[in-house]
Amino acid sequence: MQDKPLILVTNDDGITAPGLRMLIEIMNEIGEVIVVAPDSPQSGMGHAITVNNVLHCNPTSIDDGPQIEYSCSGTPADCVKMAKNEILNRKPDLCVSGINHGSNSSINVIYSGTMSAAVEAGIEGIPAIGFSLLDFSWHADFRSSREFIKKIALNVLLNGLPDGVVLNVNIPKLKKDEIQGIKICRQANGYWKEDFDKRKSPTGKEYYWLSGEFINNDKGQDTDIWALENGYISVVPVQFDMTAHHAIKNLHSWDL
Repeated sequence: MQDKPLILVTNDDGITAPGLRMLIEIMNEIGEVIVVAPDSPQSGMGHAITVNNVLHCNPTSIDDGPQIEYSCSGTPADCVKMAKNEILNRKPDLCVSGINHGSNSSINVIYSGTMSAAVEAGIEGIPAIGFSLLDFSWHADFRSSREFIKKIALNVLLNGLPDGVVLNVNIPKLKKDEIQGIKICRQANGYWKEDFDKRKSPTGKEYYWLSGEFINNDKGQDTDIWALENGYISVVPVQFDMTAHHAIKNLHSWDL
């Protein structure tokens, strides 16, 4: 009998996050699950790695599921590196990251620890998916996304992914019967207009809170933002070769 696929599960909200616990539960229905996740929240860490401090990675048990779990003191990217190089005895068949509490659509993919874990897996040659639900609440209801997540993961296991590509999957905050389906999309052209709230501490020292407004400059109906606003789950293929190939010809015209 063929062995079950080996699935690495990680996230950026921390090993006790409800989104991660749901993702583990779903992946347990598909294969043999190994969890390596941060021991504390790492949202917005992007692709940071730990180079100026030690890393701790310890076996843990959060629930009574069949998965094997490790809690790591590092970033999401650290977790994938640690899993691949120190914990697993073979390359996983799939890496899934999430389910993130909040959106990672459009430009958010750049800042996302969830997606950086998936990208790190992709760099290591592991098919990878980042899953996010558009609900920042710690008590978000992930149940409506369950069947869709399983379907996407099974398709990646069956069909693989192109070299250098991972998937960024975002799920609208809707009931299961309200979700219109799954759309393959491109990343919407948007950005964050930042606002720093300047304050003073009781000792008179200035400090700042970062806030902002998301600006969507893209009115296309083939984007992740459009899909999510219209009740669809968005699936964006993300490449981690960041070369702007279209700009090379222009740069060759410079007097360098």
